[in-house]
Amino acid sequence: MVFRPHELHPTRSNRDLYGWEMRAHRKRAGDMSLDQLTNVLDGFSKSHLARVERAASMPCARLSQALDAAFGTDGTFGRLYELAKKEKFPGKYRRAMDLEGRASIIEEYTSATVPGLLQTPGLARRSLQTGHPHASAQEIDSMLSARLDRQKRLCSNPAPRCWFILDEAVLRRPVGGSAVMRAQLAALVDDRRSHVTLQVLPFGAGEHAEMGGSLTLYTVPGNPLIAWVEGSHSGVIIEDPEGVAARRESYDLLRAQALSPRDSLAMIRTLMEEC
Repeated sequence: MVFRPHELHPTRSNRDLYGWEMRAHRKRAGDMSLDQLTNVLDGFSKSHLARVERAASMPCARLSQALDAAFGTDGTFGRLYELAKKEKFPGKYRRAMDLEGRASIIEEYTSATVPGLLQTPGLARRSLQTGHPHASAQEIDSMLSARLDRQKRLCSNPAPRCWFILDEAVLRRPVGGSAVMRAQLAALVDDRRSHVTLQVLPFGAGEHAEMGGSLTLYTVPGNPLIAWVEGSHSGVIIEDPEGVAARRESYDLLRAQALSPRDSLAMIRTLMEEC
């Protein structure tokens, strides 16, 4: 099988432009491989450089300085980094994050983990480390900062009306260990924001259309309803009326099958004591 390098799109985002320039300068430097670049740079693995080049990871200031020194580019990568760091999320998630930032109503169902908007720093860090096992500590810190920054949206004025439905599995899986999970459950119980409603979908509800993933509905003023369906490593925006209507029905059924907000908090308190 002939190896085909990952296709880069320099006009898609500043992150992509950074990666495109990185590959272009490797090619100009005698078709330098990533292995060879790893030997030139100090402290950067091949896998890390590959993720940065394909815009899957955020570059950092130290890497930018090292690339400028290696290629003699007189601050080019430093300037690209200043642009790229303004884009906190990879391209495939940026549209969903934009919708989240503009929505007046956010309705979310999750089957595997606590929604990012509600995660404590401890659980968020552990989730990111598990989802990105080869990422450096600096990359994890950058992703954690971006995730926690999203939570400011819930304290904005006006804040969006939020409705979260959590599968029971979300509450029973001890992500990060019992101490981290107990702190997360306590944060859910202690959340007194009147514009945030929380429900638990118990195992007893049985099967449903959204098993194994997550579903979010965004109501953005002046726009039709938009759905975001996400798996463990991918997500898709749904805008066609039939597709959105099907997700609207799914969410409404999940809400009807879930425990009441009061009973949901009671269940979370019980599980918290079991941690």
